[in-house]
Amino acid sequence: MNKEITLQTRRQFLRSTVLGSALSWTVPAFLADTFAALQSQAADSATQFATGKDSTILVVLQMAGGNDGINTVVPYSNDYYHNARPKIGLSAQQVLKLNGDIGFHGSLGGFKSLYDSGNLAVIQGVGYPNPNRSHFRSTEIWQTASDSERIEKYGWLGRYFDNACAGADPAVGVTIGSQLPEAFFAKQPKGICFNNPQDYRFVANGPGTEESYKKLNELEMSSPLPDGGPSMTENSGDMLNSGGSIASLPAGMPMTGGRAVDFITRTALDAQMSSDEVRGIAARVQNQAVYPYSPLANSLKLVAKLIGGGLPTRVYYVSQGGYDTHTNQINTQQRLLADLGDSTKAFVEDLKAQGNMQRVMVMTFSEFGRRVTENANGGTDHGAAAPMFIVSNKVNGGLLGQYPSLAPQDLFEGDIKYNVDFRSVYAGILENWLKTKSAPILGRQFSPFQLV
Repeated sequence: MNKEITLQTRRQFLRSTVLGSALSWTVPAFLADTFAALQSQAADSATQFATGKDSTILVVLQMAGGNDGINTVVPYSNDYYHNARPKIGLSAQQVLKLNGDIGFHGSLGGFKSLYDSGNLAVIQGVGYPNPNRSHFRSTEIWQTASDSERIEKYGWLGRYFDNACAGADPAVGVTIGSQLPEAFFAKQPKGICFNNPQDYRFVANGPGTEESYKKLNELEMSSPLPDGGPSMTENSGDMLNSGGSIASLPAGMPMTGGRAVDFITRTALDAQMSSDEVRGIAARVQNQAVYPYSPLANSLKLVAKLIGGGLPTRVYYVSQGGYDTHTNQINTQQRLLADLGDSTKAFVEDLKAQGNMQRVMVMTFSEFGRRVTENANGGTDHGAAAPMFIVSNKVNGGLLGQYPSLAPQDLFEGDIKYNVDFRSVYAGILENWLKTKSAPILGRQFSPFQLV
């Protein structure tokens, strides 16, 4: 039976023959020796000065499936809106009014409370040029910050780790889920991933080594990723463009990435983070707010514990799925948005009670919005631009940017046009919150959106 190990320092790990894995299977000692030799020089020379223990923290919240932004931030007084949505359009009595023209969906009471306290910014009309309506490709664009016609190998947060977090623990990035998002894919892999901290532990080499090596060979020769994400081609996901549902897919599903050798490297790096620390924090730290009962709330509860326990993480990633509302949108979106608003509000209350909210920013995104005109099934189809939500004690709260025109002559193939490039939002977060230059990470200079 494999013995659980705790790794004390980077140097000790790199000179050992142990690989850690949240998946509880092992690899041969000679592979660990190989990675130790390859990584030792960089590990000994690089130092991270800013960590999540005392610096700013970003929490990325993915609203997977393509949230209907028009019924989330609602232009309730707009005639074009009501003409396009005679069945699912929301009246002035069904929204939480922000001004004389725009209001939140009525279930977003949690967001309205944050908005009224100045802790929530709504960035209107966010998108990118030449929008793609494939769930997979558009998610890939958002997660890699690529142009719509360009394929990027690494994620935007992975490039942040590579450019600004040399020498950091793998726990510089934490995903609450079953697999790392593509946003975390990096040249020097970092990031740990788990659903339940009690199941997150490292195991030493043992009797299963030979079987593990066989499994690695099979992985290296096959196209699926070791962490479960398929290798996607440029046209992948087109089967979902004409009305299929993505609701049953994992919310944080990565779409492209490396093969087994990348996974081994990442696993080796992951072992630098003691599983005892993660499990100890989760068991020791108590939440100080009442959360809803939902997977999203559970994820945010765990993030709050890890922040309160002093994990050195700079970026946390959580997901909420189910936003592909081709049918029965009214009930589905009401449930999802209530969960989103109430879970986020509880998270903020928790961090304020800890005294940590001044260091934390939450950023939401969805791969696209929905068409202006409702469909025949009481829902909406894949669209383009949508709002983003930013939550922070230091954010420039309120409605930011312009609401896109819903006039038919101003639409592009039935979609609202974007006013803000999402990479400008990323640039604002990188430069003004994470305090690093954005151009090397995003590939070129985007004008940083002024969030704080």
